[in-house]
Amino acid sequence: MSARGTQLLAKVFDPGDRKPSWAPGAGHASMASALAPPRDAAAKLAPSSKRRTQIWELHQSLHCSIIGTCLSSGELRRLLVRLEVQGAETADDHDLHILGVLLAGRAGAKQLQKALDRRHQAFLNQFAKAKDATALSALWEDALARGDIPGAYWALLTHPAATDAMVKDVFGQVHMLSHLVGAANRADIRRLRQLEEDNAALAAKLERAQRQLRDGFTSRNESIRRLNDMLARAASQEAMVASLEAAEDSKAVKDALAELDKRLAHEASRSARLEQRLASAAAALNEAERARIRAEGALTTLQQELASLESRLGASWQSTNAAAAGLDLHGLTVLYVGGRANQAPQLKHLVESTKGRFLYHDGGIEHSPTLLPGLVSRADIAVFPVDCVSHDAVGAVKRVCGQLGKRYLPLRTSSLTCLLAELSGLQLARASAAHAVAHAAAASS
Repeated sequence: MSARGTQLLAKVFDPGDRKPSWAPGAGHASMASALAPPRDAAAKLAPSSKRRTQIWELHQSLHCSIIGTCLSSGELRRLLVRLEVQGAETADDHDLHILGVLLAGRAGAKQLQKALDRRHQAFLNQFAKAKDATALSALWEDALARGDIPGAYWALLTHPAATDAMVKDVFGQVHMLSHLVGAANRADIRRLRQLEEDNAALAAKLERAQRQLRDGFTSRNESIRRLNDMLARAASQEAMVASLEAAEDSKAVKDALAELDKRLAHEASRSARLEQRLASAAAALNEAERARIRAEGALTTLQQELASLESRLGASWQSTNAAAAGLDLHGLTVLYVGGRANQAPQLKHLVESTKGRFLYHDGGIEHSPTLLPGLVSRADIAVFPVDCVSHDAVGAVKRVCGQLGKRYLPLRTSSLTCLLAELSGLQLARASAAHAVAHAAAASS
C-alpha cells in the first residue's frame, strides 16, 4: 500500500484497532487461499425465512469483491466524504477501495449497507421472491446471462436462502469475470473512467454557474430594491425637489440615480450571459451522460462476446491434437498450476499424448497450497497461465522452484494452444542443447 493509503487508514481507525488478516504485513496469502469462504457464523444463526444477511455478518474476504463489484468509485467516494473520512476526496481508486473494504467490518458498515441497498433495490425486490436455493440460483443464472452482475451479486450474497456452496460458486464466477473483463476491456474502462471524471467536472462547473447566477439575481434584486426606496423617498419629498435642483445635493442625487441605472443594466447583461453558460453546461452534461450509457452498452456487448468465445474453446481441441502429433516430451513431468478446472482433462490428455507426465494444482481454489512444494519436487518443469492464476500461487511456485533448482514457465493464456506452443519451444531448446553437447564431444575426440 502507498504511504498515502496508510495515512488514510490511520484517519479511519483508532491506533489500537487490529489489522484484518489480509492487510499488508498480516499474511495476504490467507485470503487468497480461502478464495470463497462461507458466510460468517453470525449470519448462519439469523432466521432463514425473512432476515437478510448484513454486510458486517459476511466473511471479511467477501468484502473486497462486494465493494469492487457493487459500488463505483464515485459512489464510494461520496459515501466516505459524507462520513467525513479525512483525505477521501483526494485518495486514488486503490486507496479508496481499501477504505471501503475496511469500512464494511467496522463502524460505518450500516451506512455502507444502506448505500448498497439503495443502489440495488430493484434486484433486492426481484430476489426476495425466491423462497429456496433453486429459485435463487435460477435468478442468478438469468442475471449472469444478461450481464447484470453487481445488483444480482449483492442480492444473492445477502439472501437468507443462499447456501455456503452457492456463495462459494458465485464468488468464484465473479472473481474470474473480473480477470476476464479487466484483460479484455481495459481500454473501455479507461474511457468510462474518463467519462465519469468529465461528468463530475461538468457537474461541478454547472453548480458554480448556478451559484454565480443566484448571486447575480440576488445582487440585481438588491439594487432594484435600493432604487425603489430612493424613488419612494424622492416622491415623498417632491416639494423639496425644486430647491434641491439648485443645490449641490441635487447633482449628487442625479449622479447616484444614473449610477444605479448603469449598474442595473450591467447586472441584467451579466444575468443573461450566466443563463447562456448554464444552458451550455447542461447540454454538455447531457452529452456526457449519453456517452457513458453508450460505453456501458459496449461493455455489455464485449462481455457477451467473451461468453461466446468460451463456448467455442471446445471446437479448437481437435486442431490442437493434430498440432501435437509431432511432439515428444520423452517422459518429461509437467506441473500445471492454475487455469480453469474444466480444462484439466484436456491439458492432461495433451501432455500424455506427447509422451509426458501431467501433474495439476488449481492454484488454491479447491487444492490446498501446502501441496505445491511436493508437486514441484516431483515435476521437471512447472507452468502457469498468467491470465488465470492467483498471485499467491505464482509466488509459491517461483519460490519452491528456486529452492529446488527447478524451471518454471509462465504461459500467456490458459488455452491449450498456448501450452502446446511452449512445450514445442521447450523441445526445440532441449534438442539444440543435446546437439551442441554431441558436437562438443565429437570435437574433443
